[in-house]
Amino acid sequence: MLYERLDKILPNVQKPGRYVGGEYNSVIKDKNKVDIRYAFCFPDTYEIGMSHLGMKILYSLVNAREDAWCERVFAPWTDMEEEMRKNNIPLYGLESLEPIKDFDLIGFTLQYELSYTNVLNMLDLAQLPIKAADRKELTPIVIAGGSCVCNPEPMSEFIDIFLPGEGEEVTNELIDLLKEHKKKGSDKETFIKEAVKIKGVYAPSLYDVSYNEDGTVKEIKARDTAPEKVEKRIVKDLDSMYFPDKFVVPAIEVVHDRTTAEIFRGCIRGCRFCQAGFLYRPIREKSPETVNQQCLALTESTGYDEISLCSLSTSDYTGLPSLLEKLLSWTTDDRINLSLPSLRIDNFSDDLMEKLLEVRRSGLTFAPEAGTQRLRDVINKNITEEEVLSTAKKAFSGGWTAVKLYFMLGLPTETLEDVKGIAELAQKVVNEFYNNPEKPKGKSVSVSVSAASFVPKPFTPFQWEAQATPDELKEKQDYLLESTTTKKVRVSFHKTPTSLMEAVFARGDRRVSAVIESAWKKGCKFDSWDDQFDFDKWVEAFADCGLTMDFYANRKRSFDEVLPWDHMDYGISKAFLIKENEKAHNAQTTPHCREKCAGCGTNKLNGGECHALNKNMVQ
Repeated sequence: MLYERLDKILPNVQKPGRYVGGEYNSVIKDKNKVDIRYAFCFPDTYEIGMSHLGMKILYSLVNAREDAWCERVFAPWTDMEEEMRKNNIPLYGLESLEPIKDFDLIGFTLQYELSYTNVLNMLDLAQLPIKAADRKELTPIVIAGGSCVCNPEPMSEFIDIFLPGEGEEVTNELIDLLKEHKKKGSDKETFIKEAVKIKGVYAPSLYDVSYNEDGTVKEIKARDTAPEKVEKRIVKDLDSMYFPDKFVVPAIEVVHDRTTAEIFRGCIRGCRFCQAGFLYRPIREKSPETVNQQCLALTESTGYDEISLCSLSTSDYTGLPSLLEKLLSWTTDDRINLSLPSLRIDNFSDDLMEKLLEVRRSGLTFAPEAGTQRLRDVINKNITEEEVLSTAKKAFSGGWTAVKLYFMLGLPTETLEDVKGIAELAQKVVNEFYNNPEKPKGKSVSVSVSAASFVPKPFTPFQWEAQATPDELKEKQDYLLESTTTKKVRVSFHKTPTSLMEAVFARGDRRVSAVIESAWKKGCKFDSWDDQFDFDKWVEAFADCGLTMDFYANRKRSFDEVLPWDHMDYGISKAFLIKENEKAHNAQTTPHCREKCAGCGTNKLNGGECHALNKNMVQ
């Protein structure tokens, strides 16, 4: 029995609570009374995966069906993997402690590119072939969703089916189809050819890719029943969308140990570097009544004393004043804390600050992204230095003493003057504190500057841009440190090798699959963890496969080049993205969606509707 073998190895590993299941609100079913068993795999540790809202939603959605049972699976840390391999323990589901190789569906959520080797490692630990072509039987079908599948090609050799877009509806439709084909005794190929008829399903085995002599993609051609373009799936009405009334409560402390409530999807802003801001369009909001009811149900069923309101830009939610009023009517008495991440500098109003004072007074985080107005216009950030400083003044007057500022290095058209501008703006925020007569008495200010490296991503206006080389990024990082002259400002950076790898995977084609496999065989896994990432092995893997990183990351692409993801349709028109790219190089801004519709095209996914629109908008 697996129970007995686990008992022997768990004393030898860190945090055995990651591997035993049995948490409050976890779902246990009789496997003999379900038709479909689904392993939902998060390719990182328990602490990270258990913080992910999407996994919580889909876990509950599948388990709401009487004919299906969804179990959670996380990547075992290196110590547990060693024990599992030594004792021939296959990767298992936390609910049943049974091997997932015997399940019908194995689903991975791909939230960040540096988790790709973990997917291969988990399939191997499950004692399954890592390549889709080598898994001959109908089940298990290996599927993948998440933001990274907007360009699924680097993982196309390993995944049977990708689900671009939102999973609340397409998951049930796929389960229904698989259940039907299991009863028929269909083979895998027959099932996949039927599955691609479902909107929002992509099967890479039904597409042929050819290349030009210079290595660029020549053509992506659909075969058999596959559509020429795969349109992402969205949920049109968030109020009527499935949302669980309970979450599994983790057995150990996790990264975001709290209740999370989604308030809307999409973003009105159109920052040209931001993939999420375009991928999750069109804008759709939940009503304050729905959010309040869901928060109340979740706190009652989990016992959490903190609620985080989840969105890409919380202060852009039109129902925020009403929602906060409803939430504060019961959270204050129940001593439940509210967290409002993703606040915008340009709508941090006096009224919002007063509400926040009722909620919490921890550090505030804002994202100017660039140090000069010219570069903020290039990226369409649409905030001014005056707004940054007036917001800081307002926060300091309200009692805050810690501010975190997010910036990016290596943005298109960036100069060293723009880099110096980051240090100068941070200094001005410090000065704003000490020049403010209403600042907290007897306290000092702390300004943290986080400078990430720009990564060009698919379905953004910057998808054609080159990433700055590691040497160029290092020069800019050093210059920013030199330009920072006060100890009141602390500067941190993302590591340039991991940013380079992220760019390679984000814009890679199918040939990168071989590199991922080669790197995994060399021992690469947990690449997003600094103490596990081994850049030299990746360099070797690219050399072994006859490919170079700079071809994918550091090369500017022409507008007429066929991109590896051109057969994926996320609703954003290429003409719109080209126009926005051209405006960026002229430092011209585009108003946000509530000021004027820019015609991005995503409202076609929602029958022509977009919740960003209103009757006063200039079309």
